[in-house]
Amino acid sequence: MNDVESLKDYQRVRLLAIRSLFEIIEQSSEGTVIVDRDARIVWMNERYARRFGLPNAEAAIGQACESVIPGSLLREVVSTGQPILLDMLDTPKDPLVVMRLPIHDDAGEIIGAIGFALFDELRSLSPLLTRYLGMQEELASTRSLLQARQAKYSFAHFIGTSAPSLEVKRRARRSASTDSPVLLLGETGTGKELLAHAIHSASPRAHKAFVSVNTAAIPETLLEAEFFGTAPGAFTGADRKGRPGKLQIAQGGTLFLDEIGDMPLQLQSKLLRVLQEKEFEPVGSNDVIRSDVRLIAATSSDLEAAVQRGTFRADLFYRLNVLPIRVPPLRERLDDLPALCEAILDELLLSEGHSHHELDAEALPLLARHSWPGNIRELRNVLERAALHSDDAVISADALHAAIGTLSPPTETRKVAGPPPAMSLGAAIDFHSARENFERQLILNTLAEHAGNVVEAAQRLGLGRSTLYKKMAALGIPS
Repeated sequence: MNDVESLKDYQRVRLLAIRSLFEIIEQSSEGTVIVDRDARIVWMNERYARRFGLPNAEAAIGQACESVIPGSLLREVVSTGQPILLDMLDTPKDPLVVMRLPIHDDAGEIIGAIGFALFDELRSLSPLLTRYLGMQEELASTRSLLQARQAKYSFAHFIGTSAPSLEVKRRARRSASTDSPVLLLGETGTGKELLAHAIHSASPRAHKAFVSVNTAAIPETLLEAEFFGTAPGAFTGADRKGRPGKLQIAQGGTLFLDEIGDMPLQLQSKLLRVLQEKEFEPVGSNDVIRSDVRLIAATSSDLEAAVQRGTFRADLFYRLNVLPIRVPPLRERLDDLPALCEAILDELLLSEGHSHHELDAEALPLLARHSWPGNIRELRNVLERAALHSDDAVISADALHAAIGTLSPPTETRKVAGPPPAMSLGAAIDFHSARENFERQLILNTLAEHAGNVVEAAQRLGLGRSTLYKKMAALGIPS
């Protein structure tokens, strides 16, 4: 008996709740309308009728809902039986937030629908809408930033089928599958940044950001803020909202540090902490941010010599030197010249609007007689200059010679007879001149022993390759 009474109470409370809910919404809303199964209006309150220019609610009875309320979706609710809980309805006066619900009979059949135009709800929803729009703008900005930070190159852009080029691509592809740091070594203009892009593109982080920083191009005083970001008002002139650093922008992706050999010692220690502890603090903040970036570094300097000089931390060098990849200079991959020239001329045709140009038969042998100290960057410059000054579609060897200027022949085998001659005390002007003469002759002999191979000569002398190049330049030895 108690269960029956409880059930009756439940049904009574439910009906009261439904009636109360209808009365509350109807009284507090801007308007209410009810339609039958044919979407014709059977009831409308006076406020809603006046909003749509009717003299009274009676004038709406029997009319199709769309003829009174343009844009009404009550017919859709009747036909599908699905409610539309929140929607925007444009009206001649102001937009409204509306709610539309189907009406069922006792058998569960749809017999009509009811619509409420929530009174003054736009103002109530304004903070929510503002927050939603702000989130949409932030999401769009993030997507735009991520798109701008995507890698631009793949391994297909590293042109070359010579043995040195194939070895570089093989090692780079293997490094793409890991999260270990990669150290790209090579002269300027050899394509180290292109390889960094390609490694990121082939890695599991390819869908995340690729952020590039040239440590040699940023003033030392700003470098730390550029890396780690700043807290709001961290220093005079800082952004009041704070500024994310490159480490934060690269979260989940790859951070490429070009010319890392020029990084100040103080910042080297902080970068080492990021690599070891996977965390960092923005400038002027006590908050610790977890770091999830894959690091690729590049340098054209001799880091081993820098470690010996004390200008580069040994522990950071060992941490970076996990996967070293030496990118060969162009003079060591002259077999790639035909493919490189074709790719560069095609690129000039597409991106710079040049006419189509080709090299004549004597042009390529001329290019092979130059040592290309500026590497591929110099080659592109020469080809572009020759194309701009050539009236013919075929670029001649003379035009290329004029674009190059003075040819710098590749290192040839130097024949030096015997050890350096003994020098009498009277022959030596001073100690420094004697040392220079000795070093010059020693380097020439070593180069001769190794058929002019600078890398092998540097190893034989116990010097870094870059150090040997600098000594050769200082002593007037052609490279």
